[in-house]
Amino acid sequence: MPQIVLKHRFGRDGFALDVAFDAPETGVTALFGPSGCGKTSVLAAVAGLLRPQEGRIAIGGDVVLDTARRIALAPERRRCAVVFQDARLFPHLSVETNLRYGLRRAPRSAEGPGFDEVVALLGIAHLLGRRPAGLSGGERQRVALGRALLARPRLLLMDEPLAALDAARRAEVLPFLARLRDVARLPILYVTHALDEVDALADHLVLMDRGRVLADGPVAALAARTDLPLAARRDAGVLLDCTVGEAPADALTRLDFPGGALLTILRPGPPGTRLRVRVRARDVAVAVSEPQGLSTRNVLRGTLTDIQPAGEGQEVFVRLAIGPSELLARITRDSVQRLQLHTGMVVWALVKAVTFDHRMGTAATGAAGSGAPDALPAA
Repeated sequence: MPQIVLKHRFGRDGFALDVAFDAPETGVTALFGPSGCGKTSVLAAVAGLLRPQEGRIAIGGDVVLDTARRIALAPERRRCAVVFQDARLFPHLSVETNLRYGLRRAPRSAEGPGFDEVVALLGIAHLLGRRPAGLSGGERQRVALGRALLARPRLLLMDEPLAALDAARRAEVLPFLARLRDVARLPILYVTHALDEVDALADHLVLMDRGRVLADGPVAALAARTDLPLAARRDAGVLLDCTVGEAPADALTRLDFPGGALLTILRPGPPGTRLRVRVRARDVAVAVSEPQGLSTRNVLRGTLTDIQPAGEGQEVFVRLAIGPSELLARITRDSVQRLQLHTGMVVWALVKAVTFDHRMGTAATGAAGSGAPDALPAA
């Protein structure tokens, strides 16, 4: 697995980078944090575009940087492919020639997808004869992804590849990124400050701020922590890995997760479709007795396991165990006292309706600005 340890200061009194983390051997590791926190500098050091003052980087078991041992492989020897915000295609070459340039850079002994496979994966067969100037921003990024993949890297580095695109073009490219993640079977370091991209793509999360790693681990585990800056966001909550189940008798769609199920009026896909649902803490209410006569269908029985402050205001996070899964509810301190909530008690979680963004391939509770109802129609 990629192992990254870096220390670097830009100028005598400038920005300091001090990070250490391991990334899984496959899947997407997202470097997430505010602009200027050092995410891109980490990618530059891994690619060999930045020489850190101290550090050690290993990729696929091979050490490409070890300042203590004076090892620093040149960028072209590290077998890292980089996809930037702007596609950086060769403007005078056709799409096909741009792609084959990546293929020519691949070591002869390296295994990886072939030209036709990559073209089909990214849906760019109809673009092969065009030049970059004739492509949309989303098409250019798909070609850049293909060129990077055809170089058959050991590590794929993506520096906010969707940041320069408008919402429509982001939605165009994101499904191809998800497909690439599932097919390529190689480690991907993905820099972003967009939480919806983390929800849609990331398996592992490295949370950064001011040049430091605040926490790293599976994305669902970090999303559920109330001691991290993620908890201060309005969309803070847990991520549930769901599978579309067989349609219940009332024709609603059931989203099964370990320990329970959510119902939605939407159709995210046929039975067996897997998706991740962000259940926002603000979209969960707590009842101390089983509700009756409500239009809300998503009522889950669970156990209250923890109560933690939500910042310095008058709200708290209530953690609920729903079988092996967890939910967070963000409610007022007054509600805790009035309902006499305490750890160990059986409660019911009332969860707002699940909305699905077909363009981004993400799902979440609540209206999310789409005008979706808070509750499903009554039976």
